[in-house]
Amino acid sequence: MLYSKVIGEGKPLIILHGFLGMSDNWKTLSGKYAESSLQVHVLDLRNHGRSFHADEFNYEVMMEDVVRYCQHNELTDVFLMGHSMGGKVAMKVACHHSDLVSKLIVADMSPKGYKPHHQSIMQALNAVDFTVQTTRTEIEDKVREYIDDEGVVQFLMKNVYRQTPDKLAFRFNLAAFNADDRAIGEALKEDERYDGPTLFLKGEQSNYITKEDETLIPKHFKNATIQTVSNAGHWLHAENPDEFYQLTIDFIEKS
Repeated sequence: MLYSKVIGEGKPLIILHGFLGMSDNWKTLSGKYAESSLQVHVLDLRNHGRSFHADEFNYEVMMEDVVRYCQHNELTDVFLMGHSMGGKVAMKVACHHSDLVSKLIVADMSPKGYKPHHQSIMQALNAVDFTVQTTRTEIEDKVREYIDDEGVVQFLMKNVYRQTPDKLAFRFNLAAFNADDRAIGEALKEDERYDGPTLFLKGEQSNYITKEDETLIPKHFKNATIQTVSNAGHWLHAENPDEFYQLTIDFIEKS
């Protein structure tokens, strides 16, 4: 079963993080949603955070993990929100289990396919040897040899934890990610559709959702609205959390 953090009371809102993320990334926003009479379930997807590790890693199995989580916790008629990779998982859940989803929110992810584009991040992570880099400072310095974006460095460092009293490790399953670098770029199939209310949010400074995607999205989600979060890139929920929250809560509360 997937690890989750649950806060608040009311209609369920499920939040799915992006690639290399975890539930902790949503701590502040989940609290705000809970204050709006929602029961917020922030999940760690497989091979991420505190959830289980498995060799199999693709959108089909991640979709089924989320569905099983809902069934186990007797959650129905949920608001489902996902960012980036989590957004694609959310799309799959809505398309195949529409009876489970009341409204869908996708943050900075298109139904299209994406070519592998995390090469420098994967190089950095694979360069870390926890028998050589034994302190957080040494690990951070090794990652900086490959990545000059300080925000990305700190995002990755949130995954470093003390596996034993004497050894640090990554929380995610790096071996599973190395096995197939195309898995998270997979497109929705042409016949995968969801007709319920859907909100796509794109970062003003992000290129994940293009003009062409604004034509593609309604082919899969006929009741989709596309809005832009200003002054934000791909991590729009972290870079402009107030505007992100307002756009999403307005959509959730709209009758």
